[in-house]
Amino acid sequence: MKTKIKAFKTLSKHLLKSKFLTLSTLGIAFLSIMSSSPVKAQEANLTNFTKKLEETSSKNAQEKVYLHLDKPYYAIGDDIWFKAYTINAKTGLPSTISGLLYIELVTEKDSIAKQLKLPMKSGITWGDFKLTDSLSEGNYRIRAYTQWMRNAGPEFYFDKTIKIGNSWANKVFTKSSNAISTENNQQKVTTTIQFADKQNIAYANAQVNYEVKLNNKTVERGKGVTNAQGEITIVTTNKQPEALKSGYIIANIALPNKTVVSKEIPLKTTSKDIDVQFFPEGGKLVENLPNKIAIKAINSSGLGEYTTGIIVNSDGTEISKLETNKLGMGSFFINPIAGQAYKANLTFADGTTKTLNLPAADKSGRVLSISNLDSTKMSIKVYLSEDLLNKEEYNLIAQHNGIVYFSTKVSSSRQVVSLTVPKDSLPSGIIQVSLLSSTFAPLNERIVFVNNLTADKIDIKPENLKPSYGKRAKVDLSLAASHAGKPVQGSFSVAITNSTAVKPDPENETNILTKLLLTSDLVGYVEKPNRYFLNQDRETRFDLDNLLLTQGWRKIDWKQVVDGTEPVIKFPVEKKIQISGLVTKGGKPVVKGKVSLVSFSGGFFMIDTLTDAKGRFNFDQIEFLDSTKFVVQARTDKDRKFVDIVMDVVPGQMVSKNPNTGDIEVNVNQSLAAYLEESNKYFDDQTKKGLLNRTILLDQVNIVEKRKPAYASSNLGGAGNADAVFTAKDLETAFSLSQYLQGRIAGVQIRNGQAFARGSQSPMSIMLDGMNVGGEDFDLDNIVVQDIETVEILKSIGNTAIYGMQGGSGVIVITTKRGGGLSSVNTYTPGVINYLPKGYAVVRAFYSPKYDVKPDNRPDLRTTVFWEPQMVSDASGKAKISYFNTDVPGTYRIVIEGIDVNGSLARKVLTYEVK
Repeated sequence: MKTKIKAFKTLSKHLLKSKFLTLSTLGIAFLSIMSSSPVKAQEANLTNFTKKLEETSSKNAQEKVYLHLDKPYYAIGDDIWFKAYTINAKTGLPSTISGLLYIELVTEKDSIAKQLKLPMKSGITWGDFKLTDSLSEGNYRIRAYTQWMRNAGPEFYFDKTIKIGNSWANKVFTKSSNAISTENNQQKVTTTIQFADKQNIAYANAQVNYEVKLNNKTVERGKGVTNAQGEITIVTTNKQPEALKSGYIIANIALPNKTVVSKEIPLKTTSKDIDVQFFPEGGKLVENLPNKIAIKAINSSGLGEYTTGIIVNSDGTEISKLETNKLGMGSFFINPIAGQAYKANLTFADGTTKTLNLPAADKSGRVLSISNLDSTKMSIKVYLSEDLLNKEEYNLIAQHNGIVYFSTKVSSSRQVVSLTVPKDSLPSGIIQVSLLSSTFAPLNERIVFVNNLTADKIDIKPENLKPSYGKRAKVDLSLAASHAGKPVQGSFSVAITNSTAVKPDPENETNILTKLLLTSDLVGYVEKPNRYFLNQDRETRFDLDNLLLTQGWRKIDWKQVVDGTEPVIKFPVEKKIQISGLVTKGGKPVVKGKVSLVSFSGGFFMIDTLTDAKGRFNFDQIEFLDSTKFVVQARTDKDRKFVDIVMDVVPGQMVSKNPNTGDIEVNVNQSLAAYLEESNKYFDDQTKKGLLNRTILLDQVNIVEKRKPAYASSNLGGAGNADAVFTAKDLETAFSLSQYLQGRIAGVQIRNGQAFARGSQSPMSIMLDGMNVGGEDFDLDNIVVQDIETVEILKSIGNTAIYGMQGGSGVIVITTKRGGGLSSVNTYTPGVINYLPKGYAVVRAFYSPKYDVKPDNRPDLRTTVFWEPQMVSDASGKAKISYFNTDVPGTYRIVIEGIDVNGSLARKVLTYEVK
């Protein structure tokens, strides 16, 4: 039976975006597929259920964030300019849920190099990261999230890998290659690393010490001398290839002037193995029913692998053929016969083969099948096995982020039920179609992508852009923004680069459409996300459908909807900066105690408040920049003696392993060679002008006098008798101790908030102000990092011996500002503490020369020609920008992205020539 859902022109867009639609609402009768007597009661149950879903998803609406970057890659010395767009995932509108956004620059070692906290207004904010020469080249990540997003988990964050090269402040350039082999069932990786200077002259006969780490576990360590070509060869034997798949090599090379330079070389993979998975459409295979199965083949580098093959039954008879696209994804059909098992005989691009079993088929069940290749409609079919006929009524629901766009009862009176849904009745993005039981338990689910961007997207048209301009010519660009033929007021960002220096990779671009409409609703790494938006032909829809078949996941917990249970909220919505805490006396809360917040940073500031009935206080009407120091003073309503203050500290977000494995580049400087050459000219010119300074200037440091450490310490062996020492000044920008220590101490790994010395299965002992607080059950992040005066790491036997058995696994000596040191004066005053919270980052303006006002004959070699994070169109949809071209000819690329108050998205790419 086939039923068609008709879309009526009289339905408003608002209705489609805000109300659930049952099929009866659309004016369609389904009497032939529904039993007659209980229809009204069943429809009422379905209506109540969809209302529950609407209410639940509205109350716990998630957020999505996207960052528009000025360039796809960078160099040390650059600025990373960005604009953040945060939307309410349910409504698609600019988010008013959160008021603060966290943006982090994450290193290859999965540690945070820089963190910014920025205020948002209607989901919009912007800023930049300055890439100082204290950083090295590598595969960095930019991560962005709100505290509210942390409840949903890191899968929902903006997390993008970017390559950052280093030529301007670099002395040693490396180039590596890997050869993988198998010996005695063990994976062996032979890595050849070449070391050279900026002029590509090899560092010959240089001493190199190296350490190989896989998943932060040291598997090899050694030393060698480079040959005449500046090369050294390192052989890594991986005894745990299933667990230790990737990592990096730390190579320390001694230069002729005795300077030792450390380099990190990624080991992207240690295996040639290709992982192949099969995904039955809707979740299950059922005997004697037509089933679609998707296949995904990825290599150990995280990239898709072209694969062909045949499907054979138990007798070896060929049943079907399969072929993936170049990204390793494809699909095929099979009708499993009872008593038969099926295998896939696969052949990969390099000629290797593999045989895998297909998932076993159930004897009884349902199959949800959707054809989404037509540009105007999708066809849905529900197949039932014979034993399920006339048993129960099912519920079919299609929803987008909790908004139900259609729902219906599906009868079991026939083995096949078909219906057609016009796509113009659906929003652009991912639609989840679910087949639920009569009690709304999930049975089969499938996600599909709807591309109505021709109608949904904001149209941006240039009004006076010329095809070509001269060098340093002024460009006055007027733009008109409209949606459905009407002008729109929106917030836009504009990035202009010279594609001669910054070469675009259109298929692999992450943009506002790919992130907010596609990848934010998928699990795992999506290779070349923009290829699905460059064309709207049948082949693209086919490839996109296979992507969703292999990487789709359930976002709705149906049991929670049925039961009406509330999800656990660990991180409340953060609207603005707050400084809060608890005041106690003798362990009991101080009620109506006076609390003062004082700062002398940038002038005198003071504000008072009173504690509530639970002894809590909250300063929530303040705004301050990062590195602002405060003094918090508290007292009872009578005196301030023996009052304790405990500040509220939200634990920092741990950094997970890089999910974008396919974007990792082993030889970053080589891959960015053309860009580094152009940027290096610009940085050298800026240095000559005095606008850019190197911070790394000394080749060698001579210690003239060794002074006694001048910091507080509770170390039994004495202050400074440690393998590493970190002071309060070092920790000023840290937001958690475990994150700060990660990757900073040779031979020490941080796992789950605990520190482990090399070779030890037990965590290091923690001495807090002279007291052993243990290691097994103590988390480093239980200590407020702002309260720490010093952290001393004791690994060597000479430093740990004084602690006896307690020092067997190593010791971390933590001295707090309250605890003082063994020989220091305890300066802690009851009722007074120093506090250094995370404040707003300073937002800087992009420098754009104005040659018509201030002529300048010096070379203009900028790689980012122009950046405007906040271009706002007026009521007529018009916006204007003005800037000057550089001295470098080429094709200039204008990328415009944005959003309006209705959540409509904009992306436009324009080009012109500079001659």
